[in-house]
Formats: sequence, structure tokens, C-alpha cells
Amino acid sequence: MQNVIVLADGDFPTSPTPLKLLSEAAFVCCCDGAAEKLIAHGRIPDAIVGDGDSLSAAFKQRYKHIIHAESEQEYNDLTKATRYCISQGATSIIYLGATGKREDHTLGNISLLSFYKETFSIDVSMYTDYGFFLACNSGTTTFSSFPRQQVSIFNLNCTAISADNLRWQPYAYKQLWQGTLNEATGTSFTITADGNYITYQTYAPKSLSFTP
Repeated sequence: MQNVIVLADGDFPTSPTPLKLLSEAAFVCCCDGAAEKLIAHGRIPDAIVGDGDSLSAAFKQRYKHIIHAESEQEYNDLTKATRYCISQGATSIIYLGATGKREDHTLGNISLLSFYKETFSIDVSMYTDYGFFLACNSGTTTFSSFPRQQVSIFNLNCTAISADNLRWQPYAYKQLWQGTLNEATGTSFTITADGNYITYQTYAPKSLSFTP
């Protein structure tokens, strides 16, 4: 199954890139309360997955044919939705609405990307209103880019990282902040690593007048 979106109950997308992904998705699976937001924006989800704690009784009754309740609490609704999509044949998933509101949820959801890629052997990405995260593993990976695109690399367990066509040569960062604020110099860049890491790329280039 291709073009699968999992919509979480964080900040609903407002920028053109994630909204376009959402409008073109062949299958949208919502995490509980995100379903109400999607319906308010004019689309009925294909599935609603979670423990149902944020849904009213009336809503559950109306959409019971697409609700797949999971009561276990070891994993969050994002993981429950991911497992459901995989059970339906998904081999790649794009996550929207997974940031915002609570910072602990945001950090947890971003870190889950690597867990999903390694555990379920699927391609995963997360799009926000400003850029997108990709989960990557060992080997050499080529990324599409543009000059002055801002790029961050979050090392998870690599002991060696190198790259071509980034402004600053990366290394096996010991702290998450150390890999932030790099910059693409052309229309693509490559990263070679011996472990897992997550990248972030912005939609817009860094302004020449930008001051931190």
C-alpha cells in the first residue's frame, strides 16, 4: 500500500507541503482525536486507531465502522496507528501532525521514527510546517536538496558519520544539538554512517539576512 499518511493529534498542518501530502494521500489513518480535525477539514479518514480516550461516545458510534480500538498502554497511539497501517500492507508511512502542543510528545514522536524503521523495516518520514525528518540507517544515503537548505543530523548510535555537499563535515556527534544547523551546498548531498540517525531538512533556504 502506497501513499499512506498517519495523522497524529498534534498541531494540524497549515503549510502547503504537508497539506498537499494530506490531500493526495491514498490512505489516511488518524490517531484518535486527529480524526475530528481531519473531518472538520472536509475528509473522512480511512481508519481511526487508538485507545479512544479523546473521542466522544457519539463520535465513536457514528464512525464505529472505521475505528480500531487498542486499549494497551505500553505504546502510544502513533505506534498503534503504525502497526495497523503495516497490517494493511503499508511499506512506507508519512507522519503529519506529530509535533506541537506538548514538547515531550514531540520529542518522543520524532525518536520513534528510527524505532519504526529498524523494528518494522519500513521507510518513514515526518513532515511539519517548516521541514521534514527522515529516519536513516547504516550505509550511504543520497538526499535531494537545494543550496542553503538547512540540514540537521541527529546521531543515535553511529560511531562514524561523513558527508559530501554539506557546508560543514559531520562526525559521530555525542550530543543531539551538535549536528544541528548544517547547510546543503547543492541539489543533493550524501551521508555515510555506520549506524542509525535522523535528518531534518527545511522547506525554505536560509535567508542571507538571517541572524540567530
